Amino acid sequence: MSQKLTPRSTDYSKWYNELVVMADLAQHSDVKGCMLIKPYGYAIWEKMRDALDRMFKDTGHQNAYFPLFIPKSYLSKEAAHVEGFAKECAVVTHYRLKAQDGGVVVAPEAKLEEELIVRPTSETSIWNTYRVWIQSYRDLPLLINQWANVVRWEMRTRLFLRTAEFLWQEGHTAHATSAEAIEETERMLGVYTEFANHWLAMPVIQGRKTANERFAGAVDTLCIEALMQDGKALQAGTSHFLGQNFARAFDVKFTGKDGQLDYVWATSWGVTTRLIGALVMTHSDDKGLRLPPKLAPIHVVIVPIYKGEEQMLDIRRRCEPLMAELRAAGVTVKFDDDDTKRSGWKFAEYELKGVPLRLAIGPKDLENGTAEVVRRDTGEKANLPFAELGKRIPALLDAIQQGMFDAALQFRDAHITPVDEYETLKKLLDEKGGFFSVHWDGTTETEEKIKADTKATM
Repeated sequence: MSQKLTPRSTDYSKWYNELVVMADLAQHSDVKGCMLIKPYGYAIWEKMRDALDRMFKDTGHQNAYFPLFIPKSYLSKEAAHVEGFAKECAVVTHYRLKAQDGGVVVAPEAKLEEELIVRPTSETSIWNTYRVWIQSYRDLPLLINQWANVVRWEMRTRLFLRTAEFLWQEGHTAHATSAEAIEETERMLGVYTEFANHWLAMPVIQGRKTANERFAGAVDTLCIEALMQDGKALQAGTSHFLGQNFARAFDVKFTGKDGQLDYVWATSWGVTTRLIGALVMTHSDDKGLRLPPKLAPIHVVIVPIYKGEEQMLDIRRRCEPLMAELRAAGVTVKFDDDDTKRSGWKFAEYELKGVPLRLAIGPKDLENGTAEVVRRDTGEKANLPFAELGKRIPALLDAIQQGMFDAALQFRDAHITPVDEYETLKKLLDEKGGFFSVHWDGTTETEEKIKADTKATM
């Protein structure tokens, strides 16, 4: 690694942008506001996706897929929803190009009768479908999730945190009663909390959004918020109780056990590739990424220290049974025998990429029956008996996962400040970051005044 990161203390935003690019997570695409997720970054997303997918299915949900395009008329049916998303929508007006003057132009005769919206979220499309799928209480609850991409037109973007197109999952469920839908809303917030705590090693605070910040078209919005190292909050997941708003807008009714027709009750919930940005900002340091083992694409890298091919082959032969044992235990191992790079360069590169454990093994280590083991989270080094590594490495990875959560929790709790007086709050907000636990009278007027005076949000 020839280029060093800007220190967090110098420019946190620049440090983040540099790290995402230098660690090969993502890069800006040729389309303004969009990103290209590189294989290393996508491998992290795959681990997130697979873990969440199991959690969704364990709570009774099934996956489906709905079209990318939504007829414009659908968005007009739920007034609050269209008002919330209208300024972010990308609109398809034509369906064909034609050659002209050595290039292509939009064919004016190929104008769509009704414009199509590139989905910013799928409530309207899905509830128009549920109108056909749901007829009776026997069809409920309907618990559907989809993994997809969405477009919300953004001009000021940051990789993973805010881009015009991003990946996510969106759950959309239908229920016979309000109580069942509220229970689902709370259950899925619990799933997100468990995922954040136990997979991202990122402690979160559960909360309820104010009316001002509620999802467009929702009766209630619950969320999880995490604290980043710059003292700013990041919304990491939301779960919405939609009441009967979308059922009424799309005329989704069911016949109950009593034979009466009623509108169904709805929820929606989602998390996005923003979680990768959260992972970076919660744990990483001036050397690069620090990845919790459960989400690290590579758990262990073995760097052989050798002179000549014979020594390298001796080290590889000695390591092969260890690698087989670790892989059988679910540990991902890389043996880096690239002879075009020096070991020092490799050490810095794997620190940058956040690999949880690094093993360095040379001829003397083979003689002594040991290996140098370095933890990425703490930087601790130890020479451990080679014969014990198959058993000790999985335990070390568990310790790293827990240690990273504990460190993030300690940081978060140390940056929660109780405040009783408004003038004190304004003064402290100018001096420090973090969460502030304050009194609120529950009115929108006070919320807007606080935001205008301080730029702080609930």
